[in-house]
Amino acid sequence: MNEKKAKILIREGETLTVEFKTKYTSRIDEDIVAFANTKGGTLFLGVHDDGSIAGEHLTNDLKAKINSLTQNCKPPISANISRAGKVVAIEVPEGTDKPYSCSSGYFRRLNGTTQKMSHEEIKIMFRECDIIPFEERTVKRFSLHDVSKSKINTFIKEAGISVGRIATLDFLRSLKVSDDAKVKNAGILFFAKNVQDYLPQAQITMVAFKGTDKFNIYDRHDVRDDLLTQLNEAMAFIKKHINVRSEIIGINRRDIYEIPLEAIREAVVNALMHRDYSVMGTQINVEIYDDRVEIINPGGLPRGLSKKAFGTMSVRRNEIIADMFFRIHKVERLGMGIKRMRKMMREAGLKEPEFDANGFFKAVFYRSPELAGIPPRITPQETPQVTPQVPPQVPPKVTLTELESRILKVIAQNPRISRNKLADALKIGPDTVKEYINKLKKKGVLRRIGKTSGGYWEIVK
Repeated sequence: MNEKKAKILIREGETLTVEFKTKYTSRIDEDIVAFANTKGGTLFLGVHDDGSIAGEHLTNDLKAKINSLTQNCKPPISANISRAGKVVAIEVPEGTDKPYSCSSGYFRRLNGTTQKMSHEEIKIMFRECDIIPFEERTVKRFSLHDVSKSKINTFIKEAGISVGRIATLDFLRSLKVSDDAKVKNAGILFFAKNVQDYLPQAQITMVAFKGTDKFNIYDRHDVRDDLLTQLNEAMAFIKKHINVRSEIIGINRRDIYEIPLEAIREAVVNALMHRDYSVMGTQINVEIYDDRVEIINPGGLPRGLSKKAFGTMSVRRNEIIADMFFRIHKVERLGMGIKRMRKMMREAGLKEPEFDANGFFKAVFYRSPELAGIPPRITPQETPQVTPQVPPQVPPKVTLTELESRILKVIAQNPRISRNKLADALKIGPDTVKEYINKLKKKGVLRRIGKTSGGYWEIVK
Protein backbone atom coordinates (compact mmCIF):
# COMPACT_ATOMS: atom_id res chain seq x y z
CA MET A 1 0.00 0.00 0.00
CA ASN A 2 1.33 3.44 -0.85
CA GLU A 3 1.37 6.40 1.54
CA LYS A 4 -1.32 8.35 -0.36
CA LYS A 5 -3.89 5.58 -0.10
CA ALA A 6 -3.02 5.01 3.57
CA LYS A 7 -3.63 8.68 4.37
CA ILE A 8 -7.06 8.54 2.72
CA LEU A 9 -8.11 5.47 4.72
CA ILE A 10 -6.76 6.85 8.00
CA ARG A 11 -8.60 10.16 7.52
CA GLU A 12 -11.87 8.26 7.11
CA GLY A 13 -11.42 6.58 10.50
CA GLU A 14 -12.12 3.04 11.69
CA THR A 15 -14.82 1.34 9.63
CA LEU A 16 -15.93 -2.10 8.54
CA THR A 17 -12.67 -2.49 6.60
CA VAL A 18 -10.20 -0.34 8.58
CA GLU A 19 -8.76 -0.86 12.09
CA PHE A 20 -6.13 1.15 14.00
CA LYS A 21 -3.59 -0.16 16.51
CA THR A 22 -1.06 2.04 18.29
CA LYS A 23 1.52 -0.74 18.24
CA TYR A 24 1.95 -4.42 17.52
CA THR A 25 0.53 -7.02 19.92
CA SER A 26 -0.01 -10.73 19.39
CA ARG A 27 -3.76 -10.11 19.62
CA ILE A 28 -3.93 -8.47 16.21
CA ASP A 29 -4.67 -11.96 14.88
CA GLU A 30 -8.26 -11.35 16.08
CA ASP A 31 -8.58 -8.37 13.69
CA ILE A 32 -6.90 -10.30 10.87
CA VAL A 33 -9.37 -13.18 11.28
CA ALA A 34 -12.29 -10.71 11.52
CA PHE A 35 -11.34 -9.09 8.20
CA ALA A 36 -10.99 -12.48 6.49
CA ASN A 37 -14.39 -13.53 7.83
CA THR A 38 -16.13 -10.35 6.66
CA LYS A 39 -15.21 -8.16 3.67
CA GLY A 40 -11.45 -7.98 4.02
CA GLY A 41 -9.70 -4.83 5.23
CA THR A 42 -6.57 -3.05 6.35
CA LEU A 43 -5.05 -3.06 9.82
CA PHE A 44 -2.78 -0.07 10.48
CA LEU A 45 -0.04 -0.31 13.12
CA GLY A 46 1.20 3.00 14.50
CA VAL A 47 -2.15 4.82 14.49
CA HIS A 48 -4.09 5.93 17.57
CA ASP A 49 -7.85 5.34 17.82
CA ASP A 50 -8.51 8.97 16.94
CA GLY A 51 -6.51 8.66 13.70
CA SER A 52 -3.43 10.52 14.91
CA ILE A 53 -0.09 9.00 13.95
CA ALA A 54 2.03 7.25 16.58
CA GLY A 55 4.40 5.68 14.05
CA GLU A 56 5.64 2.10 13.64
CA HIS A 57 8.80 0.73 12.00
CA LEU A 58 8.51 -2.29 9.73
CA THR A 59 11.49 -4.39 10.77
CA ASN A 60 12.23 -7.92 9.60
CA ASP A 61 11.41 -9.13 13.11
CA LEU A 62 7.97 -7.44 13.08
CA LYS A 63 7.20 -8.81 9.62
CA ALA A 64 8.13 -12.32 10.79
CA LYS A 65 5.85 -12.03 13.83
CA ILE A 66 2.90 -10.92 11.71
CA ASN A 67 3.47 -13.69 9.16
CA SER A 68 3.64 -16.21 11.99
CA LEU A 69 0.26 -15.02 13.30
CA THR A 70 -1.41 -15.25 9.89
CA GLN A 71 -0.01 -18.73 9.21
CA ASN A 72 -1.21 -19.99 12.60
CA CYS A 73 -4.79 -18.99 11.79
CA LYS A 74 -7.07 -21.83 10.76
CA PRO A 75 -7.11 -21.97 7.78
CA PRO A 76 -3.92 -19.92 7.22
CA ILE A 77 -4.48 -16.37 5.95
CA SER A 78 -2.39 -14.56 3.34
CA ALA A 79 -1.82 -10.88 4.13
CA ASN A 80 0.18 -8.16 2.41
CA ILE A 81 2.46 -6.32 4.88
CA SER A 82 3.97 -3.00 3.83
CA ARG A 83 5.26 0.29 5.13
CA ALA A 84 3.03 3.25 4.24
CA GLY A 85 4.75 6.44 5.31
CA LYS A 86 5.18 6.37 9.09
CA VAL A 87 2.83 3.43 9.66
CA VAL A 88 2.63 -0.27 8.84
CA ALA A 89 -0.30 -1.54 6.74
CA ILE A 90 -1.52 -5.14 6.93
CA GLU A 91 -3.92 -5.76 4.06
CA VAL A 92 -6.16 -8.79 4.54
CA PRO A 93 -8.36 -10.03 1.66
CA GLU A 94 -11.82 -11.45 2.23
CA GLY A 95 -11.38 -15.16 2.76
CA THR A 96 -12.58 -17.81 0.34
CA ASP A 97 -12.59 -20.58 2.95
CA LYS A 98 -14.70 -19.14 5.79
CA PRO A 99 -14.94 -19.34 8.72
CA TYR A 100 -11.41 -18.49 9.92
CA SER A 101 -10.24 -18.66 13.52
CA CYS A 102 -7.21 -17.76 15.62
CA SER A 103 -6.07 -18.95 19.02
CA SER A 104 -8.75 -16.80 20.71
CA GLY A 105 -11.64 -18.09 18.59
CA TYR A 106 -13.77 -16.83 15.70
CA PHE A 107 -14.15 -13.10 15.06
CA ARG A 108 -15.96 -10.82 12.61
CA ARG A 109 -16.15 -7.11 11.83
CA LEU A 110 -19.29 -5.19 12.76
CA ASN A 111 -19.03 -1.61 11.49
CA GLY A 112 -15.81 -0.33 13.07
CA THR A 113 -15.26 -3.01 15.72
CA THR A 114 -13.96 -6.56 15.95
CA GLN A 115 -16.33 -8.88 17.79
CA LYS A 116 -16.04 -12.47 18.94
CA MET A 117 -18.62 -14.74 17.38
CA SER A 118 -20.86 -17.23 19.11
CA HIS A 119 -21.37 -20.71 17.70
CA GLU A 120 -24.83 -19.68 16.49
CA GLU A 121 -23.43 -16.63 14.68
CA ILE A 122 -20.83 -18.78 12.95
CA LYS A 123 -23.56 -21.02 11.55
CA ILE A 124 -25.70 -18.08 10.46
CA MET A 125 -23.16 -15.66 9.06
CA PHE A 126 -20.78 -17.98 7.31
CA ARG A 127 -22.96 -20.60 5.73
CA GLU A 128 -21.65 -21.92 2.44
CA CYS A 129 -23.00 -19.82 -0.39
CA ASP A 130 -21.61 -19.26 -3.87
CA ILE A 131 -24.05 -16.48 -4.83
CA ILE A 132 -22.52 -13.00 -4.98
CA PRO A 133 -24.48 -10.69 -2.65
CA PHE A 134 -26.64 -8.15 -4.46
CA GLU A 135 -24.73 -5.18 -3.03
CA GLU A 136 -21.50 -6.49 -4.59
CA ARG A 137 -22.88 -7.10 -8.07
CA THR A 138 -22.45 -4.56 -10.85
CA VAL A 139 -24.61 -3.11 -13.62
CA LYS A 140 -22.82 -3.37 -16.96
CA ARG A 141 -23.96 -0.05 -18.41
CA PHE A 142 -23.13 1.94 -15.25
CA SER A 143 -19.87 3.90 -15.46
CA LEU A 144 -18.00 6.52 -13.45
CA HIS A 145 -19.71 9.20 -15.57
CA ASP A 146 -22.96 8.18 -13.89
CA VAL A 147 -21.60 8.97 -10.40
CA SER A 148 -22.80 12.20 -8.80
CA LYS A 149 -19.97 14.27 -7.35
CA SER A 150 -22.48 16.33 -5.36
CA LYS A 151 -23.71 13.15 -3.64
CA ILE A 152 -20.13 12.19 -2.85
CA ASN A 153 -19.58 15.64 -1.32
CA THR A 154 -22.78 15.29 0.73
CA PHE A 155 -21.61 11.91 1.98
CA ILE A 156 -18.19 13.33 2.94
CA LYS A 157 -19.88 16.18 4.81
CA GLU A 158 -22.25 13.80 6.66
CA ALA A 159 -19.32 11.55 7.56
CA GLY A 160 -17.38 14.52 8.91
CA ILE A 161 -14.16 13.52 7.18
CA SER A 162 -11.54 15.54 5.34
CA VAL A 163 -10.21 13.73 2.28
CA GLY A 164 -8.84 16.72 0.38
CA ARG A 165 -8.64 16.46 -3.39
CA ILE A 166 -9.29 12.87 -4.34
CA ALA A 167 -10.26 11.15 -7.57
CA THR A 168 -13.77 9.70 -7.67
CA LEU A 169 -12.53 6.17 -8.33
CA ASP A 170 -10.02 6.32 -5.46
CA PHE A 171 -12.76 7.49 -3.11
CA LEU A 172 -15.16 4.72 -4.17
CA ARG A 173 -12.39 2.14 -3.78
CA SER A 174 -11.68 3.38 -0.26
CA LEU A 175 -15.34 2.70 0.59
CA LYS A 176 -15.15 -0.79 -0.95
CA VAL A 177 -17.97 0.07 -3.36
CA SER A 178 -15.82 -0.22 -6.47
CA ASP A 179 -13.51 -2.82 -7.98
CA ASP A 180 -11.24 -1.31 -10.60
CA ALA A 181 -13.51 0.90 -12.73
CA LYS A 182 -16.69 -1.07 -11.92
CA VAL A 183 -19.03 0.42 -9.33
CA LYS A 184 -20.87 -2.08 -7.15
CA ASN A 185 -24.62 -1.86 -6.54
CA ALA A 186 -23.89 -0.50 -3.04
CA GLY A 187 -22.11 2.42 -4.70
CA ILE A 188 -24.97 2.95 -7.15
CA LEU A 189 -27.47 3.05 -4.27
CA PHE A 190 -25.57 5.90 -2.62
CA PHE A 191 -23.91 7.86 -5.44
CA ALA A 192 -25.68 7.37 -8.79
CA LYS A 193 -26.99 10.51 -10.47
CA ASN A 194 -30.16 8.61 -11.37
CA VAL A 195 -30.51 5.50 -9.20
CA GLN A 196 -33.87 4.64 -10.76
CA ASP A 197 -32.28 4.16 -14.20
CA TYR A 198 -30.19 1.24 -12.95
CA LEU A 199 -31.93 -0.14 -9.84
CA PRO A 200 -35.65 0.64 -10.25
CA GLN A 201 -36.56 -1.35 -7.13
CA ALA A 202 -34.58 1.13 -4.98
CA GLN A 203 -37.67 3.05 -3.92
CA ILE A 204 -39.46 4.10 -0.75
CA THR A 205 -43.18 4.92 -0.67
CA MET A 206 -44.75 6.95 2.14
CA VAL A 207 -48.53 6.98 2.59
CA ALA A 208 -50.73 8.68 5.20
CA PHE A 209 -54.17 7.18 5.78
CA LYS A 210 -57.22 8.68 7.43
CA GLY A 211 -58.37 6.17 10.02
CA THR A 212 -56.85 2.87 11.06
CA ASP A 213 -57.08 0.98 7.76
CA LYS A 214 -55.94 1.43 4.15
CA PHE A 215 -59.16 2.76 2.66
CA ASN A 216 -58.69 6.54 2.74
CA ILE A 217 -55.36 7.95 1.51
CA TYR A 218 -54.86 11.66 2.09
CA ASP A 219 -51.14 12.03 1.33
CA ARG A 220 -48.52 10.06 -0.58
CA HIS A 221 -44.90 10.58 -1.52
CA ASP A 222 -42.65 8.28 -3.61
CA VAL A 223 -38.86 8.67 -3.55
CA ARG A 224 -36.70 7.06 -6.22
CA ASP A 225 -33.26 8.31 -5.31
CA ASP A 226 -30.15 7.43 -3.30
CA LEU A 227 -30.50 5.85 0.15
CA LEU A 228 -29.54 8.95 2.12
CA THR A 229 -32.18 10.97 0.27
CA GLN A 230 -34.72 8.22 0.94
CA LEU A 231 -33.93 8.39 4.66
CA ASN A 232 -34.21 12.17 4.83
CA GLU A 233 -37.45 12.28 2.81
CA ALA A 234 -39.02 9.53 4.93
CA MET A 235 -38.23 11.37 8.16
CA ALA A 236 -39.63 14.63 6.77
CA PHE A 237 -42.88 12.86 5.78
CA ILE A 238 -43.24 11.21 9.19
CA LYS A 239 -42.62 14.49 11.04
CA LYS A 240 -45.28 16.10 8.86
CA HIS A 241 -47.94 13.56 9.80
CA ILE A 242 -47.42 12.81 13.50
CA ASN A 243 -48.34 15.16 16.32
CA VAL A 244 -45.89 17.37 18.15
CA ARG A 245 -46.05 19.49 21.27
CA SER A 246 -43.64 22.14 22.45
CA GLU A 247 -42.03 22.88 25.79
CA ILE A 248 -40.36 26.15 26.72
CA ILE A 249 -37.18 25.57 28.71
CA GLY A 250 -35.71 28.89 29.70
CA ILE A 251 -35.76 30.90 26.48
CA ASN A 252 -35.58 27.86 24.20
CA ARG A 253 -38.43 25.90 22.65
CA ARG A 254 -38.22 22.12 22.45
CA ASP A 255 -40.43 20.11 20.09
CA ILE A 256 -41.53 16.71 21.41
CA TYR A 257 -43.06 14.30 18.91
CA GLU A 258 -45.65 11.76 20.03
CA ILE A 259 -43.34 8.94 18.86
CA PRO A 260 -39.63 9.43 19.61
CA LEU A 261 -38.06 10.44 16.29
CA GLU A 262 -34.87 8.54 17.11
CA ALA A 263 -36.82 5.29 17.36
CA ILE A 264 -38.52 5.94 14.01
CA ARG A 265 -35.24 6.93 12.36
CA GLU A 266 -33.62 3.72 13.65
CA ALA A 267 -36.41 1.68 12.05
CA VAL A 268 -36.16 3.47 8.69
CA VAL A 269 -32.37 3.02 8.62
CA ASN A 270 -32.80 -0.67 9.49
CA ALA A 271 -35.24 -1.05 6.59
CA LEU A 272 -32.80 0.59 4.17
CA MET A 273 -29.87 -1.49 5.44
CA HIS A 274 -31.57 -4.87 5.66
CA ARG A 275 -34.05 -4.93 2.77
CA ASP A 276 -33.57 -7.55 0.09
CA TYR A 277 -32.70 -5.40 -2.93
CA SER A 278 -32.66 -8.42 -5.23
CA VAL A 279 -36.48 -8.67 -5.11
CA MET A 280 -37.76 -6.74 -8.12
CA GLY A 281 -41.07 -4.89 -8.13
CA THR A 282 -40.94 -4.08 -4.41
CA GLN A 283 -40.15 -1.06 -2.27
CA ILE A 284 -39.93 0.03 1.35
CA ASN A 285 -43.28 1.27 2.66
CA VAL A 286 -43.85 3.84 5.40
CA GLU A 287 -47.54 3.81 6.36
CA ILE A 288 -49.06 6.28 8.83
CA TYR A 289 -52.44 5.60 10.43
CA ASP A 290 -54.38 7.40 13.15
CA ASP A 291 -53.13 4.95 15.76
CA ARG A 292 -49.77 3.68 14.46
CA VAL A 293 -46.83 3.99 12.07
CA GLU A 294 -45.68 0.94 10.10
CA ILE A 295 -42.34 0.54 8.32
CA ILE A 296 -42.15 -2.43 5.96
CA ASN A 297 -39.25 -3.68 3.88
CA PRO A 298 -38.85 -6.63 1.47
CA GLY A 299 -37.00 -9.55 3.02
CA GLY A 300 -37.73 -11.28 6.31
CA LEU A 301 -35.13 -12.36 8.82
CA PRO A 302 -31.77 -13.40 7.34
CA ARG A 303 -31.66 -17.12 6.68
CA GLY A 304 -30.78 -19.06 9.82
CA LEU A 305 -31.69 -16.27 12.28
CA SER A 306 -34.55 -17.52 14.44
CA LYS A 307 -37.31 -15.32 15.83
CA LYS A 308 -36.06 -16.26 19.29
CA ALA A 309 -32.60 -14.85 18.53
CA PHE A 310 -34.02 -11.72 16.86
CA GLY A 311 -33.01 -8.57 18.71
CA THR A 312 -30.14 -10.26 20.54
CA MET A 313 -27.81 -10.76 17.56
CA SER A 314 -26.75 -8.47 14.74
CA VAL A 315 -26.85 -10.18 11.35
CA ARG A 316 -26.45 -7.93 8.33
CA ARG A 317 -27.95 -8.83 4.96
CA ASN A 318 -25.99 -5.98 3.34
CA GLU A 319 -22.64 -5.52 5.08
CA ILE A 320 -21.34 -2.75 2.80
CA ILE A 321 -24.58 -0.73 2.89
CA ALA A 322 -24.65 -1.04 6.68
CA ASP A 323 -21.05 0.19 6.84
CA MET A 324 -21.94 3.18 4.66
CA PHE A 325 -24.72 4.20 7.05
CA PHE A 326 -22.32 3.73 9.95
CA ARG A 327 -19.79 6.05 8.30
CA ILE A 328 -22.37 8.84 8.13
CA HIS A 329 -23.40 8.23 11.77
CA LYS A 330 -26.90 6.90 11.05
CA VAL A 331 -26.48 3.59 12.86
CA GLU A 332 -24.95 2.45 16.13
CA ARG A 333 -21.64 0.54 16.16
CA LEU A 334 -22.83 -2.52 18.02
CA GLY A 335 -26.04 -3.25 16.13
CA MET A 336 -28.33 -2.55 19.11
CA GLY A 337 -31.11 -0.99 17.03
CA ILE A 338 -33.98 -3.22 18.17
CA LYS A 339 -33.12 -2.82 21.86
CA ARG A 340 -32.75 0.95 21.43
CA MET A 341 -36.17 1.23 19.76
CA ARG A 342 -37.83 -0.73 22.55
CA LYS A 343 -36.10 1.32 25.24
CA MET A 344 -36.99 4.68 23.68
CA MET A 345 -40.66 3.72 23.34
CA ARG A 346 -40.80 2.55 26.98
CA GLU A 347 -39.20 5.76 28.18
CA ALA A 348 -41.79 7.77 26.23
CA GLY A 349 -44.53 5.84 28.02
CA LEU A 350 -45.64 4.11 24.84
CA LYS A 351 -46.20 0.51 23.95
CA GLU A 352 -43.06 -1.26 22.75
CA PRO A 353 -42.80 -1.58 18.96
CA GLU A 354 -43.99 -4.82 17.41
CA PHE A 355 -41.94 -6.68 14.80
CA ASP A 356 -43.08 -9.28 12.30
CA ALA A 357 -41.09 -11.16 9.66
CA ASN A 358 -42.89 -13.21 7.04
CA GLY A 359 -41.30 -12.58 3.65
CA PHE A 360 -41.46 -8.87 4.48
CA PHE A 361 -40.16 -7.32 7.70
CA LYS A 362 -42.54 -5.00 9.53
CA ALA A 363 -41.94 -2.63 12.46
CA VAL A 364 -45.07 -1.17 14.10
CA PHE A 365 -44.98 1.90 16.37
CA TYR A 366 -48.18 2.77 18.24
CA ARG A 367 -48.94 6.46 18.52
CA SER A 368 -49.80 8.25 21.75
CA PRO A 369 -53.58 7.81 22.28
CA GLU A 370 -53.74 11.24 23.87
CA LEU A 371 -51.81 13.16 21.23
CA ALA A 372 -53.38 11.22 18.37
CA GLY A 373 -56.84 12.31 19.45
CA ILE A 374 -57.89 8.82 20.58
CA PRO A 375 -59.55 9.09 24.01
CA PRO A 376 -58.17 6.93 26.85
CA ARG A 377 -60.07 3.72 27.38
CA ILE A 378 -62.03 4.67 30.57
CA THR A 379 -65.17 2.75 31.45
CA PRO A 380 -68.43 4.59 32.35
CA GLN A 381 -67.86 3.80 36.04
CA GLU A 382 -64.57 5.69 35.81
CA THR A 383 -65.99 8.82 34.16
CA PRO A 384 -64.17 11.74 35.74
CA GLN A 385 -66.18 14.00 38.03
CA VAL A 386 -63.95 17.00 37.34
CA THR A 387 -63.62 19.17 34.27
CA PRO A 388 -61.14 17.39 31.93
CA GLN A 389 -59.52 20.69 30.93
CA VAL A 390 -58.34 21.38 34.48
CA PRO A 391 -54.61 20.61 34.49
CA PRO A 392 -53.02 18.92 37.51
CA GLN A 393 -51.25 21.32 39.87
CA VAL A 394 -47.67 20.48 40.69
CA PRO A 395 -45.04 22.34 42.69
CA PRO A 396 -43.47 25.00 40.41
CA LYS A 397 -39.89 23.73 40.72
CA VAL A 398 -40.66 20.07 39.91
CA THR A 399 -39.67 18.90 36.41
CA LEU A 400 -41.86 16.16 34.97
CA THR A 401 -41.19 13.81 32.08
CA GLU A 402 -43.75 13.42 29.31
CA LEU A 403 -45.00 10.12 30.75
CA GLU A 404 -45.25 11.55 34.28
CA SER A 405 -47.36 14.43 32.96
CA ARG A 406 -49.66 12.02 31.13
CA ILE A 407 -50.10 9.88 34.24
CA LEU A 408 -51.07 12.94 36.31
CA LYS A 409 -53.58 14.07 33.70
CA VAL A 410 -55.39 10.73 33.74
CA ILE A 411 -55.34 10.64 37.55
CA ALA A 412 -56.74 14.20 37.64
CA GLN A 413 -59.68 12.95 35.58
CA ASN A 414 -60.26 9.92 37.80
CA PRO A 415 -58.48 9.95 41.20
CA ARG A 416 -59.79 6.46 42.03
CA ILE A 417 -58.38 4.80 38.92
CA SER A 418 -56.45 1.58 39.60
CA ARG A 419 -52.94 0.92 38.38
CA ASN A 420 -54.16 -1.68 35.89
CA LYS A 421 -56.80 0.68 34.52
CA LEU A 422 -54.18 3.40 34.32
CA ALA A 423 -51.94 1.06 32.34
CA ASP A 424 -54.82 0.29 29.96
CA ALA A 425 -55.65 3.97 29.49
CA LEU A 426 -52.05 4.85 28.65
CA LYS A 427 -51.35 1.62 26.74
CA ILE A 428 -48.29 0.80 28.82
CA GLY A 429 -47.38 -2.08 31.11
CA PRO A 430 -48.51 -2.23 34.79
CA ASP A 431 -44.88 -2.50 35.90
CA THR A 432 -44.08 0.74 34.08
CA VAL A 433 -47.04 2.44 35.79
CA LYS A 434 -45.81 1.23 39.18
CA GLU A 435 -42.28 2.48 38.47
CA TYR A 436 -43.41 5.97 37.46
CA ILE A 437 -45.95 6.34 40.27
CA ASN A 438 -43.10 5.69 42.69
CA LYS A 439 -41.08 8.39 40.92
CA LEU A 440 -43.97 10.85 41.25
CA LYS A 441 -44.26 10.03 44.96
CA LYS A 442 -40.55 10.69 45.44
CA LYS A 443 -40.90 14.03 43.66
CA GLY A 444 -43.64 14.92 46.13
CA VAL A 445 -46.37 15.51 43.55
CA LEU A 446 -48.50 12.43 44.15
CA ARG A 447 -49.66 10.52 47.22
CA ARG A 448 -52.09 7.75 48.05
CA ILE A 449 -54.97 8.48 50.41
CA GLY A 450 -56.64 5.55 52.17
CA LYS A 451 -56.26 1.82 51.66
CA THR A 452 -55.42 0.20 48.34
CA SER A 453 -58.95 -1.05 47.65
CA GLY A 454 -60.97 1.99 48.73
CA GLY A 455 -58.44 4.78 48.53
CA TYR A 456 -57.69 7.38 45.89
CA TRP A 457 -54.81 9.39 44.44
CA GLU A 458 -54.15 12.95 45.43
CA ILE A 459 -52.06 15.34 43.36
CA VAL A 460 -50.12 17.55 45.71
CA LYS A 461 -50.69 21.24 45.00
